[in-house]
Amino acid sequence: MMSTALSVTAAASDAVVPDCVTDDPSSLCAQVYRWFGLDWLAANAQALIATPLRILLIVVIAVLARAVINRGIRRLTERTATGQVPTILKPRRAKGVDHQQVVEQVAARRTQRAEAIGSVLRSFASIVVFFIAVVMVLGELGINLAPIVASAGVVGVALGFGAQNLIKDFIAGIGIILEDQYGVGDVVDLGEASGTVEAVGLRITRLRDVNGVVWYARNGEVLRVGNKSQGYAQVVIDMPVTHDTDLERCREVMQEVGDAVYAEQEWAEVILGEPESLGVESITPQAIVMRLQVRTTNADQWRVGRELRLRLQERFAAEGIRIPVTLAPTTAGPT
Repeated sequence: MMSTALSVTAAASDAVVPDCVTDDPSSLCAQVYRWFGLDWLAANAQALIATPLRILLIVVIAVLARAVINRGIRRLTERTATGQVPTILKPRRAKGVDHQQVVEQVAARRTQRAEAIGSVLRSFASIVVFFIAVVMVLGELGINLAPIVASAGVVGVALGFGAQNLIKDFIAGIGIILEDQYGVGDVVDLGEASGTVEAVGLRITRLRDVNGVVWYARNGEVLRVGNKSQGYAQVVIDMPVTHDTDLERCREVMQEVGDAVYAEQEWAEVILGEPESLGVESITPQAIVMRLQVRTTNADQWRVGRELRLRLQERFAAEGIRIPVTLAPTTAGPT
């Protein structure tokens, strides 16, 4: 019995005690050695226990930060989308259902715009959060980040020069959506192409013209936009008359035609203000141009314009107001 006890004591005294236990009794190495009594585990406690726990903590914090940021962005966009419509965008009169549809269209546009901007912000926030998390994890693994950061900078500069048009299109697309320059269903003039907008993306705007041709316009190349469907529309009708016309009577006739259309229930629903006969707009050697303007809803501006032109033509014929006829020049045939 005595010899057995002496051998056990000698084996215990021969065990290798890590230096960290004696150097710093309060260190993680010493704690692990006291808990488990394993010298190899205590010596590698930093790599086997501390580093994985720090990496796990970084990942958890990144996931929580992303969730909190996305929730804040989502609440902000929902508040923007469901908020009260600004007074300037409300119709001037509330005579019919179509005016309520104007308000609903404005609210729908705000909702679409808020969702698009929210999606962009959430994606950007996720990229930033996970990029920071990856950099911190690589630092915990002892990887030298200087070459990686330098390489990323070189790649970023190369992509910036090579894909500057793409970046320009994306930035312009964000501006178009954020500022609500136009949306799906709007009739717009983009310069080279005009028509009804079918889709608005961050890079491309797709629209269809009156002939059915689909046009794709890069957002970065859109220098100016004429939106014919935002807020309200102004129908301007210019009627040429001969120089011997009683201009005051002509102005009164145009005002009477506009008032008659406005008084009808069918048209009063889509006309937002009383028609105005402005009188003489211009005088040319061929004719005197008289102008009538009417404010209407966006969707009905062309229908109202066609109806007014039809009635003005009929009333001019009944009143004896003549419209000058310009004969096309003839070309002599072969002799």
